[in-house]
Amino acid sequence: MTSHRITKHPILEIPEKTEVPFTFNGQKLSGYEGEMIASALFANGIHVFGHHPKDNSPQGLFCANGQCSQCLVIADGQPVKACMTALRRSMAITSVEGLPRLPADDRIAKIKEPPIRQVDVLIIGAGPAGLAAAIELGKLGVDTLIVDDKDRLGGKLVLQTHKFFGSVKDSHAGTRGYEIAKILQQELSACDSVDIWLNTTAVAVFSDQIVGMVKNIHYYKVKPKKLLVTTGAREKMLSFPGNTLPGVYGAGAFQTLVNRDLVKSSQKVLIVGGGNVGLIAGYHAIQAGIEVVALIEAMAEVGGYRVHADKLRRLGVPIHTRHTVVGANGNDKVESVTIARLDENWNVMPGTHETFEVDTVLIAVGLAEVNEFYLKAKQWGMDVFCAGDAQEIAEASAAMFTGKIEGFKIAQALGLNVGKIPPDWNEKAIILKSKPGRTKKRKPPTKEDGVFPVFHCNQEVPCNPCTSVCPVGAVKTEGDKITGLPYMVDLDLCTGCASCVAVCPGLSVVLVDYRDDPEHPLVTLPYEIWRDQVKVGHKVPVTDIDGAVLGYFPVQKVISRRKYPGTLLVQVRLDRAVAKAAAGIWVQEKQVEPSTIYEKQLPPDEAIVCRCERVSAGEIKAAIRSGVRDMNQLKALTRAGMGACGSKTCRPMIWRIFKEEGIDLKTVTDRVDRPLFVEVPIGVFAGSEGMTDVD
Repeated sequence: MTSHRITKHPILEIPEKTEVPFTFNGQKLSGYEGEMIASALFANGIHVFGHHPKDNSPQGLFCANGQCSQCLVIADGQPVKACMTALRRSMAITSVEGLPRLPADDRIAKIKEPPIRQVDVLIIGAGPAGLAAAIELGKLGVDTLIVDDKDRLGGKLVLQTHKFFGSVKDSHAGTRGYEIAKILQQELSACDSVDIWLNTTAVAVFSDQIVGMVKNIHYYKVKPKKLLVTTGAREKMLSFPGNTLPGVYGAGAFQTLVNRDLVKSSQKVLIVGGGNVGLIAGYHAIQAGIEVVALIEAMAEVGGYRVHADKLRRLGVPIHTRHTVVGANGNDKVESVTIARLDENWNVMPGTHETFEVDTVLIAVGLAEVNEFYLKAKQWGMDVFCAGDAQEIAEASAAMFTGKIEGFKIAQALGLNVGKIPPDWNEKAIILKSKPGRTKKRKPPTKEDGVFPVFHCNQEVPCNPCTSVCPVGAVKTEGDKITGLPYMVDLDLCTGCASCVAVCPGLSVVLVDYRDDPEHPLVTLPYEIWRDQVKVGHKVPVTDIDGAVLGYFPVQKVISRRKYPGTLLVQVRLDRAVAKAAAGIWVQEKQVEPSTIYEKQLPPDEAIVCRCERVSAGEIKAAIRSGVRDMNQLKALTRAGMGACGSKTCRPMIWRIFKEEGIDLKTVTDRVDRPLFVEVPIGVFAGSEGMTDVD
């Protein structure tokens, strides 16, 4: 069977791993010991993990984050989530077909009362916010326990191969996300008062102010004096026909496969959503050798940073605004996707349907706070704090800073003599959480001699690492604000070191050098894709900021700096007339054209809203039109929200349907939360000796 592993990457190192045998439905396969079962299956080209008992629809990976149960399989006789369960040697894995049957077991379980762990501070979530808070508390010697359901620290940081925005001092700007995770982990290792529990899932907050934990297969109770929730965010989903086919999943799941597990999960993808998550996922796909046929966005402009969109355009990715996905097509997996243009009233325009042959549709239409632990703790009167995306959706740079602030607040609440929070901290947090600001049309410098940078970042975003690395301090930002656009105070001060080119997270700084040949200046371009495409002597297509090809020019030199690994500085000699317009190198030489034009819109009522129970948008609308205004009644009538995930995915879409049906949301009764936020085998609570560590 063909392996779908990523064996080379322009940024990531390929680690050596131990290969082990396993079986899936009796078929002999091999994978890497300790990797998630889902990744091992994907690496073997298997995308269908089972079939739903209601309609026999194919089931596969969806969130890759333990938030749903779409990837359920049977491993060594136990039902497990394939995305959260590590592969072991000789593991026997089977798909879930039909309704599951309880095992015949007449043994009487020996009930064990779990111990209660008393701790000053419990932090749920070891992503950027949780780690920053733990470091702040650890420096003060506070007895702290930080837990995470993954096998490593860092949260979404470990999925990020791009350089971060913000400032060098406050958020490691100019450093790649997975490297920041290592930096924070190293800082935390020096904090002796902080205990770390990995592979640990917080499942509930109870009225006696105890937090229930499942660590491997063992149940624990933790009673903290202070609780900090840094559980991040979950991705929102769209309702369209075919949205549950294997191959339709969130950008986070995609990044988990390609960047964490180094599995080439796709050949061709289409991305829905032009926020930073979607734009960055497109960049990650190209780095993994996956073709991005297009990115579509319903708004008139992309919502993410302009520099991220510009990077994709320069690489050859078409970005279609005012477009939406109409349907994903295929039998057992995605084979194509149909998109269409939207008019000013957000209606699909007849005759604008286009279908692209792809095997993956990435949904990146926004994030929702994972804040149920925080809300439940508030309900039970706990002294609870919140940071990162669980507090407010923003960039990881902001999450680190809010984690630091909340860690300081917790220290104050514990009565430690730490003084007051520095007044500029809250101001910096607000700036780092700010949305993209105004876009300003800037002309390049008129100067055509010497050497100097050309800044192609035209949108105000919180980012200034170029000001920190300039050896002569000649790079400043407008108004000396972190959101100000960068400029040179005096072009004659430039030494041509190209540090600003190498550090820029947006790859939007270019160095133009007229000193050796004024008619054919040497232009230094940042580049983070495949090195074999920019060999010395090869002619490369150089583009302007909008992705228009200026011409084909031979590569003169390729520079790699130890301080900025992964960012190549590609030098080409350009004609004087286009030198200052150069912004990047085109990668996707051939744009993918749509294969078919559709004149008929697919019926949206066929779209599945509740994935677990296979409840369609049409069924939800029918119930609403019959007078249902209570989510609990809706659940009783249709089973929507009754599935294993606890309505994590369908709930926002149901609220949207209520709104689209013209219902005042104030008249709708929300559903009652389950006592447990994550599914747990009942034997774990009982401390049954019959449980195995595959759980």
